[in-house]
Amino acid sequence: MTQKQNKRVYSLKIMAKDYYEILGVNKEASEDDIKKAFRKLAHKYHPDKKDGDATKFKEINEAYSVLSDNKKRNEYNTYGKNFNGAAAGAGSNGGFEGFDFSQFTQGFGGKDAGVEFDLGDIFGSFFGGQGRQAERTKRGRDISIDLELTFSESIFGVERNMFVTKTSLCSQCKGTRAEPGSDYKTCTTCNGKGKIHETKRSFIGAFASVRTCDTCHGSGKIPSHLCKKCKGAGVNHGQEEISVKIPAGVEDGEMIRMTGGGEAIPNSQAGDLYIKIHVRKDKLYRKEGMNLVADISVKLTDALLGGDLPLKTIDGDLTVTIPVGVSHGEILRVRGKGVPIDNYRRGDLLLKISIVLPQKVSKKAQKLIEDLRQEGI
Repeated sequence: MTQKQNKRVYSLKIMAKDYYEILGVNKEASEDDIKKAFRKLAHKYHPDKKDGDATKFKEINEAYSVLSDNKKRNEYNTYGKNFNGAAAGAGSNGGFEGFDFSQFTQGFGGKDAGVEFDLGDIFGSFFGGQGRQAERTKRGRDISIDLELTFSESIFGVERNMFVTKTSLCSQCKGTRAEPGSDYKTCTTCNGKGKIHETKRSFIGAFASVRTCDTCHGSGKIPSHLCKKCKGAGVNHGQEEISVKIPAGVEDGEMIRMTGGGEAIPNSQAGDLYIKIHVRKDKLYRKEGMNLVADISVKLTDALLGGDLPLKTIDGDLTVTIPVGVSHGEILRVRGKGVPIDNYRRGDLLLKISIVLPQKVSKKAQKLIEDLRQEGI
């Protein structure tokens, strides 16, 4: 391929249609703005109208078909029209369907192509994720642990201290990698830039990428004397005691995220700690929203005549009054004994009544029941 051909291929890219300009909207336009602009222009240039323009109408439809579809619009915003569908792994060709690789040479993107630009951001994932995007998102590893709570702890919340094995910043150098009091010198690997520029060749040409310097970890400087405790690593691997505050009303299986509680990397953001909650089931109570619910068995005589029912609740011992003539399946409400909503309010305790009928009755009981029948009860 000649130098002239290279220039022509690139000029086609920069002269790709600007769909936003075609519809007369800016890049931040909302879906409604795009729809209104399309309707106005489509009405103006419709081929059936006297002053219509079939070519312009087709161009408007093409622009609207892309910008009205969120996925296509995102691809267009990122790659431009010529890169449509160029997401990695989107097909057998790595997502480059319709892309003419025959137009690429090793000089593509260099001076002989008439322009200089860095494709590291776009193709960084093809070369070990070393583009600028990978650099921006570099952070410590997330970790997860499991935590078991009693039913009462899940209702009222609890503060727990626990030990987590992870990589943490060195307690002596605080991640600086330097012995306390040590001065710094310029990193000779990156000449104080903190980054290493590399050029990688592939079947589609040569691409520039930038990665963080492994020697200074991006700081551009190295200590004259390395920290003795971490041997210059800036981190130590071991157990760290953490305090976790579990909120009231937490659900079984819920995940709690502690930002920055994961593993640490010098000169970078720490990962997050995820705590998966496991709540032990209570023999009597279950949680439904902000209420606590229990199924209560009541004797037939208590259902007919009323009575007092002693209960053990998460607040302690409680005596509930069974009203006279309570029905099977009726729910008794004890206000303010449920899940805490805030410092001043709580849900309710709901007691679902189940009347227990005797399996066997004595002759005396049979006589009494027969008398009740005679009275129409």
